[in-house]
Amino acid sequence: MTTAVRASAFTEPDRPKGLLIRFVTTGGSYVDVTGSGEHSDKNRWNCHGCGDASRSPERDYLFRIRPDANDHAAACRAIPLT
Repeated sequence: MTTAVRASAFTEPDRPKGLLIRFVTTGGSYVDVTGSGEHSDKNRWNCHGCGDASRSPERDYLFRIRPDANDHAAACRAIPLT
């Protein structure tokens, strides 16, 4: 007998290339901050729960994007459905 293994909604997703920071949301999902690092203006954040993301990746230095990603993680209650 074969049993299908289904990932839990709260399983940590694979870590993408360029992952700088990962926050856990209130809903148990994750917000990833990815990019080239502290001195790059091409960093961005993306929520695995609700799908929201940073709005201006061409201006997202890490010192600007970190608080936005953290604030989103603190407020987001969405969980991933896959």
